[in-house]
Amino acid sequence: MTGVYEDLRIAVEVPLPTRFGEFRAAAVEIRPLTYLALCRGDVTTGGPVLTRLHSECLTGDVLGSLRCDCGVQLAAALRRIAVEGRGVVLYATGQEGRGIGLIGKLRAYVEQDAGADTVDANLRLGLPVDARTYDDAARVLAALGVDEVRLLTNNPDKARGLRAAGIAVGTTEALRTAAHARSAAYLHTKEQRLGHGDPTGIPLPRPRLAPPDALALLGAVEPPPDRPYVLVKYAQTLDGRIATASGDSKWISGEGERTVSHALRAACDAIMVGVGTVLSDDPRLDVRLVPGASPVRIVLDSTLRIPAGANLLAGEPPTIVLTTSRSSERDRERVRATGAGVRVLPDGPGGVDLAAALAALRAEGVRSLMVEGGGRVITSLLAARLVDRLVVGTAPKIIGAGREGVGDLGTARVAEGIVLTNRAVHVVDDDVLIAGDVVYGG
Repeated sequence: MTGVYEDLRIAVEVPLPTRFGEFRAAAVEIRPLTYLALCRGDVTTGGPVLTRLHSECLTGDVLGSLRCDCGVQLAAALRRIAVEGRGVVLYATGQEGRGIGLIGKLRAYVEQDAGADTVDANLRLGLPVDARTYDDAARVLAALGVDEVRLLTNNPDKARGLRAAGIAVGTTEALRTAAHARSAAYLHTKEQRLGHGDPTGIPLPRPRLAPPDALALLGAVEPPPDRPYVLVKYAQTLDGRIATASGDSKWISGEGERTVSHALRAACDAIMVGVGTVLSDDPRLDVRLVPGASPVRIVLDSTLRIPAGANLLAGEPPTIVLTTSRSSERDRERVRATGAGVRVLPDGPGGVDLAAALAALRAEGVRSLMVEGGGRVITSLLAARLVDRLVVGTAPKIIGAGREGVGDLGTARVAEGIVLTNRAVHVVDDDVLIAGDVVYGG
């Protein structure tokens, strides 16, 4: 790397292996700030360089905050550059909270919790809406030998700022992310008031579907004070089966419908299944098909039958197993030894008391919970009137005898059945998705 400026200094360069592959890390000082350049391949020749100019966000990048999509965007940019084999992520320190600093950003969060959007929150505090400039970033890129970029951004101000400072911006390429329910208003404000591009372009395929994200399927996340907002999501055949009689369920729906499921996972705080689903399917319950944050994984397991080698007990995100006093202390320690959490809750009909389970999750900060199975858990939640919204993907398949998505709810008359309101209907490849708020009859 080259480049000499009177007040700019490349202080150190070193190889930096990451989970995305190895980058060359260069600390570039422009007093009083330091920029971190993560370079892959030769960025001095070969045409426009795939570039991400990323503003520091401690809460999002390091702590995984769901109030913004910064951490997801940073990971997506590093992945894109690693795959391409050439590019640079320029990490701009000193730009926390669009330049208002960490304390200012947290104070702005307080204002947002009181009803302000991300723009008005800053204004209420007497702070600028966006205090960032991009002159120094352009000088750093020039010092690295970069004179033209393909800019990974949803923010047109970054492209304008780099161009004004002498860096050619050949194209801008959006960084698509799967929105979380907690960041939806923030992203909407950035789009409507700051002119950012809509980042949520992947979860529901275009142009066949509208709207372009999973939030319309999720519905209005307004949890009661004593439990999370509960979304039940499952895929079934045309004759209402979620698996064959032998338990096989891979794959009832197509990849498009499964992509929607992953987008819904990314929109929620936690995802829950019963231990029967773990034993039959050994799911991972993470987010792989869309760029988004994987939610906390919850397992209902009254006697701790979950195997130590289950996928849910490996790696990230964290897993919490909800059990009862019928499980042994030895099994609890076995599960804890995998890195999972264990919560002992009261017994209910057929397993963990569901109301107690939801109350415990709400007490731990879970505001939105997605439930994916199995049929016994789904039936019990519906019977207990603990479901707020239902999303069902129906595949054009008939398998006859098999496992049903919803069992006996004790409904004697059609008028007493559950009705879905505020409905959304989408066709995803060969599958039909129906979503709606749950209204209990009787």
